[in-house]
Formats: sequence, structure tokens, C-alpha cells
Amino acid sequence: MTATLNGFHHFKLPVSDVARSRDWYCRVLGFEVDIEFVEDDVLAGVALTDPGRTIDLALRGDPDRAAALKGFDAMALGVPSVEEVERWRARLDALGEPHGGVVTGHRGGSVLVGLHDPDGIEIRLYAERDPR
Repeated sequence: MTATLNGFHHFKLPVSDVARSRDWYCRVLGFEVDIEFVEDDVLAGVALTDPGRTIDLALRGDPDRAAALKGFDAMALGVPSVEEVERWRARLDALGEPHGGVVTGHRGGSVLVGLHDPDGIEIRLYAERDPR
């Protein structure tokens, strides 16, 4: 008998300040709050989703682990096309969010690099090469 997988259920990142990170992921990447986890009257975590409900991202308060990930590109979010990567670059520029620009990916696609969340964890936006 073969056991199968069908994708990620969610991805969880440690953050130093849940509210600050929640606000950043919503403002910059367009995520929406799905669930907030309050423990001892403190916001301990949030579950976020993108508007199309294709990505579920959890943020959990854990300052030490967040600091350990600073500068690491822990996550590459899929983008439908190389043109859409350019739209993301324009969006980030309009928001005043620093990033490292768009580079060619290993398989010929486009990757927006150098976008960092409030804890300095790098988020990349990646599109495979358009099959034309």
C-alpha cells in the first residue's frame, strides 16, 4: 500500500511580534486573518490565508526561533506567471517595501528576492518559466 500526500496543509513561521507580523503579511502580501490564537490574554499566533485560499500560513510567537531565521529564505511563494512577478515588484515599490529585485530562477522562471518580513526572514516570489 502506498501512502500519498496532496500538498501542504499550512506553513508555520516563528515571529517575534505576532500582531506586527500579522499586519505586515496582510498589508504587504495580501493575506487575510482566518484564526487568531489567544493564550493567557496574549495574541500567541494567527492563521492567515491568501484571498484565493490557496496558501495557509501560520505565524507563532517565538522570538528566539524568529531571530535564528533572520536572513534565511524560508519560503518561496508561487506566482502564476513571470508577468505577475513584475506586478509584485511594482506593488512592493508602491508600498515602499525594499527588495532585491527580480532575478532569473534556476529553471528559467522569475524570482523576486530580498523581500524581508519584520523579523528579517526572506520571502521570495517565484514563477516558473512560461510554457510558450
